[in-house]
Amino acid sequence: MEIFLDSSNQSEIEKYLDEGIIDGVTTNPSIMLKDGVRDIEAATREICSMVGERPLSVEVTTNDHGEMIRQARVFGSWAPNVVVKIPVVNEDGVSSLGVIHRLNNENIAVNATAILSFNQAILAAKAGATYVSIFAGRVADEGNDPTLVIRNVRSWLDMWGYTAKIIVGSVRTVMDVQLAALAGAHIITIPPQFFPKMIDHKYTRETVRQFNEDAAKSAQVLRAKVAVAG
Repeated sequence: MEIFLDSSNQSEIEKYLDEGIIDGVTTNPSIMLKDGVRDIEAATREICSMVGERPLSVEVTTNDHGEMIRQARVFGSWAPNVVVKIPVVNEDGVSSLGVIHRLNNENIAVNATAILSFNQAILAAKAGATYVSIFAGRVADEGNDPTLVIRNVRSWLDMWGYTAKIIVGSVRTVMDVQLAALAGAHIITIPPQFFPKMIDHKYTRETVRQFNEDAAKSAQVLRAKVAVAG
């Protein structure tokens, strides 16, 4: 399983690259606004340079399918590791599968986003999406089980040999990460605030503290023995 960082904050990206735990980065207009990004092109180019060959997802900012294609071509020209996020339908509920298919034919990697159902995921995969992004938190908000959707989509992709990878987004808790991983997600996109919660544990800290205290006592006893022997 891979982990993508859900951020456009370059300090955060650098931190988790240094820790060796992220395999890519995802953004959207809301994230960029929160992180203070005002020049999307400059930020995209800088992040792409930072992450090397790892993918960076950048989302289109329009409801018009023709404009989506134009923006995707522009975004894709900025760096070879740009992946363009295309919503599976626009805000009017009109299918974006034609956009996904056309971009795939132009060798532009597509992250089909805002997916909330099995049907949306398999259609996006058939249209040629490189990634299908299932929004787990929003699936749960509707009273459905996101782990079941993830598991069924993964089973279908494997059964029929599709190369699209499942990205699980809309992570609300650390448990969401665990459940998505166990359900078979290829990738989980995780906001930076969850990593400290994932790595820390109070009993781990207490265990390390006990080890250090015992080591200090052992060193003290050894020094006392050396002093007596001397």
